[in-house]
Amino acid sequence: MSLSGPSIRPLAGLKQALRQCRAERQQWRQYATTEIAYPSLQTRYPPPSAGFRTSHTTKQNRIEVGLKKIPVVPPPRSTTKACPDPIAQITQTQLTTLDPSGARTRLFSPTNPERAQVGDILLVRLRSGDPFSGTVLNIRQRHSPIDTAILLRNQLTRVGVEMWFKVYSPSVEGVEVVQRKTAHGKRARRAKLYFLRQARHDPGSVEGVVKQYLRSRAGGPGQRREGGRGGQGGGGKKGGNKKR
Repeated sequence: MSLSGPSIRPLAGLKQALRQCRAERQQWRQYATTEIAYPSLQTRYPPPSAGFRTSHTTKQNRIEVGLKKIPVVPPPRSTTKACPDPIAQITQTQLTTLDPSGARTRLFSPTNPERAQVGDILLVRLRSGDPFSGTVLNIRQRHSPIDTAILLRNQLTRVGVEMWFKVYSPSVEGVEVVQRKTAHGKRARRAKLYFLRQARHDPGSVEGVVKQYLRSRAGGPGQRREGGRGGQGGGGKKGGNKKR
């Protein structure tokens, strides 16, 4: 009994290898006869000359012949350089709007020797409502001058009343100094006079002082009476009777 092995075709693989070698040979011949092997890798500029440096191409590469230039938009202006401190600029604009004359700014400026201080009697005139007057217990100045506020205390019908007023509020028409604390020869030794809330230190109502201030400012009947009395004493009927 004879054993027969599988049929083998050695020439089939050889033919396929020969065909592949023939195709590769034709391809290599084409590469050898072509002037430029890889056209996509060729540059449009001529090769550099001897002694040429790479730094010299910086300006040369910026100019593209035959290409459309891309418009370059300049960067926006820096806000830091345009307005280094925007909060201060906005505050100054608001102060100019709310206080065109600058009277309130000077009245509460720390550099002004004649500024309003605690212990003074102030009169606040409002655009809507009656004015309010009282003794200054506290002057609050926080982060900026526009936040300045004052606390006034007065007695209405023997009841202590305290009110806060924003100095630069649109509802405040004006602030006037009725009487200084130094007018009595004393000055406040504290920044906040909250001890005036006690009964033994309470100065009481300031309505009389305010009325006298308004009278003297308007040239009221109080000054006319003083002038009339002085005239009568100089050459009136009483002087004639004494001579007789």
